Amino acid sequence: MTAVAHVAPRALYEEVAERLRQRIYSRELAPGDWVDEVRIAEQLGISRTPLREALKVLAAEGLVTMKVRRGAYVTESSPKDLADVYHLLALLETDAAQAVTSRATDAQLAELSALHADLEAAVDDTPRFFALNERFHLRLLELADNRWRLQVVQDLRKVMKLHRQHSLLKTGRLNESLAEHRALMQAITARDAARSADCMRRHFKGGLEAAS
Repeated sequence: MTAVAHVAPRALYEEVAERLRQRIYSRELAPGDWVDEVRIAEQLGISRTPLREALKVLAAEGLVTMKVRRGAYVTESSPKDLADVYHLLALLETDAAQAVTSRATDAQLAELSALHADLEAAVDDTPRFFALNERFHLRLLELADNRWRLQVVQDLRKVMKLHRQHSLLKTGRLNESLAEHRALMQAITARDAARSADCMRRHFKGGLEAAS
């Protein structure tokens, strides 16, 4: 019998949504899987009301799909869906890279360089590399200082993460990703906005090819 894993009462539906996100990202709930509300509510020791609120959040993020009279299913992304997400991320993050290259302070560039150094050191630890890669991209977006762009990218990255970790396991992709980051960091440090933009576009092109 599965042990009950009780969830703290604070912001209950948000906590439940995060639990489900992690199950989806880890493929414990795989694309196309039906979300068994009764079983999950029992596992978390909650009623189905906060669970249903959590599923609404995940549906808004594109991670689950609600089907009439059938319940919630983990979203299955088509090749076009994936290409569309990467296309938008490339546009938004390329623009952010140019902004940071042009406007960031020396202290902010040093902060990005430190994050990149951590990424270099994590090349043999895929889960850590994955987490640091996301932290680097989000910090760059924060430094670009456009909260609307940041919000849109965060939502798109939730969909991208359905494929991203798997793509890093493809032979050679992790080292390719690191080399792309290295080139990007060199361009940002050199204050070369045009080269930064080109490096970011190449980075997303490589990511899409690996995820497809």
